[in-house]
Amino acid sequence: MKLGPLKIAWLQISHQKLRLMAAILGVSFAVILIFVQLGFQRALYDSSIRWHTALGYDLALISPKTTYIVNPPGFPRNRVYQVLGFPGVASVTPVYIAIGSWRNPEDPLKTRNIYVMGFDPTDTGFALAGNANQVGKLRMPDRVLFDRLSRAEFGPIASAYDAGETVATEINDRDIKVVGTYELGTSFGIDGSIITSDLNFRRIFPDRAASRIELGLINLKDGADLMATREQIVAAIPGDVRVLTRDEFIQHEVDYWSDSTPIGYVFGLGVAMGLAVGVIVVYQILFSDVQDHLREYATLKAMGYSNLFLSRVVLNEAYLLAVIGFVPGILLSLAVYSQARDATNLPVEMTVERAVTVLVLTIVMCAGSALLALRKLKSADPAEVF
Repeated sequence: MKLGPLKIAWLQISHQKLRLMAAILGVSFAVILIFVQLGFQRALYDSSIRWHTALGYDLALISPKTTYIVNPPGFPRNRVYQVLGFPGVASVTPVYIAIGSWRNPEDPLKTRNIYVMGFDPTDTGFALAGNANQVGKLRMPDRVLFDRLSRAEFGPIASAYDAGETVATEINDRDIKVVGTYELGTSFGIDGSIITSDLNFRRIFPDRAASRIELGLINLKDGADLMATREQIVAAIPGDVRVLTRDEFIQHEVDYWSDSTPIGYVFGLGVAMGLAVGVIVVYQILFSDVQDHLREYATLKAMGYSNLFLSRVVLNEAYLLAVIGFVPGILLSLAVYSQARDATNLPVEMTVERAVTVLVLTIVMCAGSALLALRKLKSADPAEVF
């Protein structure tokens, strides 16, 4: 019975168990490396736009000098109120942003930078997912809402609040009280955050001018044309602010992290290194396999098997190694994702799209190795066997 290329390929790679295990480990390591780099890169981008996606708005005003939202430069607050005069605008919200020094209530000697956002709690235009029922509490002096997904180094704030305890601490050496929580999460630039009223914000940062803000949120009336209203605003107000749609604001942040920092390059390099490792390992395995079975391949040629058939055998070996190595690779990557997510609160999640992408990359990687190894197969001469 004439064996097909897939069957011969399996017999070839399974003949030496240690070599097969080495190949599987090599492919799995490459798969894990690629998954980790892609997962962390996506987590970086997704975490950097948490505020952009959680806030409710149609248009955003920022300074032209703003690169990312962690600590943006300010612009005149009256620019936001100028926008109210346009017919399509329903509401505007000035937002103050700064980095404060949070004192851990469990260990007063420990301080940590925390992201602070301030706004007028009576302003119906401000909307943050999950905090609608708690905003009113911020009208009292020195009251804040705490992000319960902040890093543990800020102290057991959420658990203490849930237990009904009074949670009091200091920000910039000013006494404050936590009167509620919300869920947003950390990013590569923000370990934790609080929101408070504009008046409390200025109490925490007394040197900050009330006339300058870092972000303006604009909500349009139902039925208003988004792009037309944006163009009207851009044409009418001075150039000391930028007007961005929601999607543009989100993309502006992602572009900063991907293009203006070395992080995007580093993660891309990590993916390339994973592919390089896989190519080298699989090539060595396939080359050694062809080298060790050169007489057998020559015999198959003498029996009438074509070079194309034998090439298909080697390519099928590569495909088998790709699929077999991918399975433990993705399972271990899921474990790494879970560990990273628990340790950092970053959104390191596996997606079907990423799994398919890495599988395709793994197959291409192994196929490329097979093509390199095929050069040795051409030297199999039936005349040398007989």
